[in-house]
Amino acid sequence: MSATLEAIKYDRETKQLEILDQLKLPHQTEYVAVRNVKDAHSAIKKMVVRGAPAIAIVAALALASELWANKETLDQLETSSLAQHIGEKLDYLVTSRPTAVNLSQACNALKGVVATNSNAQPAALMNSVISYCEQMLEDDVQDNKNIGSNGSEWILSQVPVGEKISVLTICNTGSLATAGYGTALGIIRSLHEKGRLEHAYCLETRPYNQGSRLTAYELVYDNIPATLVTDSMAASLMRKDKNIKLCVVGADRVAANGDTANKIGTYQLAVVAKHHGVKFMVAAPTTSVDLNTPSGEEIVIEERPPQELTVVKGPVVSADGTLDTSNVAAVSTAASGIGIWNPSFDVTPNELIDAIATEKKVLERQGDRYNF
Repeated sequence: MSATLEAIKYDRETKQLEILDQLKLPHQTEYVAVRNVKDAHSAIKKMVVRGAPAIAIVAALALASELWANKETLDQLETSSLAQHIGEKLDYLVTSRPTAVNLSQACNALKGVVATNSNAQPAALMNSVISYCEQMLEDDVQDNKNIGSNGSEWILSQVPVGEKISVLTICNTGSLATAGYGTALGIIRSLHEKGRLEHAYCLETRPYNQGSRLTAYELVYDNIPATLVTDSMAASLMRKDKNIKLCVVGADRVAANGDTANKIGTYQLAVVAKHHGVKFMVAAPTTSVDLNTPSGEEIVIEERPPQELTVVKGPVVSADGTLDTSNVAAVSTAASGIGIWNPSFDVTPNELIDAIATEKKVLERQGDRYNF
């Protein structure tokens, strides 16, 4: 394995995009090509790529790849027709994951680039859009590192100098969910780099198991001392390990008042953390903050297919414990005919959040809200 996990590979010369197939992790590490907007929409919808920052980057780079591949044909269009064409592609991309505000904001920003270049020649318009998409990739990595640094410094200011702390997280918020390094997992990485991390605990994150499949994969990859636990063990774990000083989570959308939508199970984790006196931090770039959404009440919660809750899929394990990655099977785990409710996200009210770490600074609640 390389020193740094790359979930998104993009060649600036050829404009070719490849992404790590997260549906095959942790047992197989395979990259798939994303050549156009349709490929990106499918990859986001099927969760080949997931994580709010990552899907925005993949969507943008897929657009860049498609424009580059078709530049000779598109250059023959009138600028207004090309602008309309790009706008339709962006509108289509947004439909792949409506809950994640990063995607819609990235697409809106690209529409702004198109509008700014409305009087340019088609080639210049395409180059401006492509350059903006590529800059998004660079900016996201640096933003993640800043989030990691800001968040780790905040929590370390809450504990005795030199003390090592343990941290609990849910879902995946690392290199697999971003352009690189990660948000919540970036804070864990930063603590580890500073020699201040005693242990990391990751929840399995049922029903899609992003914690066990993805976060555990990254923690092992980076040689960070870590333990996987089930979602239902969080309360008992906090009572058992008094050195857990922080629960850190990501965000798919942060409302204007600080209410936060994240992976289902985050809300109950915040409640448990409050009861045990453990600091609860949201790690998110400012692109995840939606000032047009007043509170969590207005956030639309996406529901996933019921099969995610009733079927487990993975490589077959032989009698001696060997994994046969060529033999993947699906196993039913529930009674046939049972009703299913499978929301992908929940909303944590701001009063349960101690701090929100962004790439700019760490925010604490003021009165009954956060002020961005």
